[in-house]
Amino acid sequence: MAQIRHIIAFLQEYSIPLILGVIAGLVWANIDFDSYYKIVEFDFWNFGRGPFLDDGEHHDLNDFYIFGKHVTVHFLINEVFMVFFFGIAAKEITESILPGGALNPLPKAINPIMGTLGGVFGPVGLFILLAVIFYGGTDDLGRMMFPAEGVLGGWAIPTATDIALAWLVARVIFGARHAAVNFLLLLAVADDAIGLVIIAVFYSENVVPLWLLLTLGGMVTAYVFRRIGITWWPVYILVAGGMSWVGLVKTGVEPALALVAIVPFLPALHAGGHESEEHDIEYAHAHTSGGHGHQAGTLEKFEHHLKLPVDFGLFFFAWANAGVAFGNINQVTLMILLSLIVGKTVGVSIFSFIVSKLGFPLPEGMGLRHLMVAGMIAGLGLTVALFVANKAYYGTEFLDPGKMGAVFSIVVAGLAFVFARVIGIRRDPD
Repeated sequence: MAQIRHIIAFLQEYSIPLILGVIAGLVWANIDFDSYYKIVEFDFWNFGRGPFLDDGEHHDLNDFYIFGKHVTVHFLINEVFMVFFFGIAAKEITESILPGGALNPLPKAINPIMGTLGGVFGPVGLFILLAVIFYGGTDDLGRMMFPAEGVLGGWAIPTATDIALAWLVARVIFGARHAAVNFLLLLAVADDAIGLVIIAVFYSENVVPLWLLLTLGGMVTAYVFRRIGITWWPVYILVAGGMSWVGLVKTGVEPALALVAIVPFLPALHAGGHESEEHDIEYAHAHTSGGHGHQAGTLEKFEHHLKLPVDFGLFFFAWANAGVAFGNINQVTLMILLSLIVGKTVGVSIFSFIVSKLGFPLPEGMGLRHLMVAGMIAGLGLTVALFVANKAYYGTEFLDPGKMGAVFSIVVAGLAFVFARVIGIRRDPD
């Protein structure tokens, strides 16, 4: 039994299910794309019309919908399963800003936050420049402001950082205890927080704001649950989270973000081992990478119980989203890849370096060389970049090339390792 647990822990730590999912999707799509597409877009319930669709359009009575959406494999993975992925990301963000957290107090967070901004502006700026170079003067160029369209509609894809992969690569390059590992983790968490906002604001269409009241009702419900002392996390997720999900679907906002609005209300653990009953959460940040002690609050139990199925479920997300035929590689693929590698490295390095000279230093043990490598590692956009690509380019000829750019960002791991060795960075002993 202990050996099985060790194997599972190894698979989780090195993101093996996610990597295998990418490989499986790519191999299948390039061997037989038709069968791959039919499985991913398979409609489970093609036997009757769902009761919640009322958009004034004619629909085949043989189509089944949930709140106006086909119940396909892709839908269940991207808009149901990914709810829990982003919920765990929200948990990391929530912990980071609480008292004792990695981003609290504010002065401690200034440098990685500024690095995060550089990791957004750098890739976006380079992406726009490359878009103008490759597509300027053509109808394909499009625009980046809402509603985003054309090539420029994918401007947010290279802003993403895959937290798990970035953390893993940083540990391999710097050593588990090096200051650069925590710096990069903070940067990735803040980066994904910005990414969640971008998805919600810039990639939502046909928005019906009135339905946001249902999501707001979910938040109020979660707050009431907290005040009356409910500590069983499934109640928050199923009741309040369900309200939030339906509200976002009906609003027209990405429903995978449903738990982002709910998770911050889950009670967290006091430094003394007691759950807070107040809305202002008091929590001692006892761990950074998901470890748990003998006591845990509702927030910690939520992650503890879902981390394993989410980590292994990422196999199916990667498989369903990374399946792109290599023949679809074009300038968009190159734009996204260069923006992730070069834009992230330059943006993070410049912003963090400048702010360090203004009195907000890098963590002790980090220099410019470490900062540059950390910035490059932040270019590992895989998971979130794939998700954004599906939103930015859905239904366009740029979708597959865009997804391929996100998938190819995995090469950053090797590039960062080589770059670190070239500039003289060696792994510290653990």
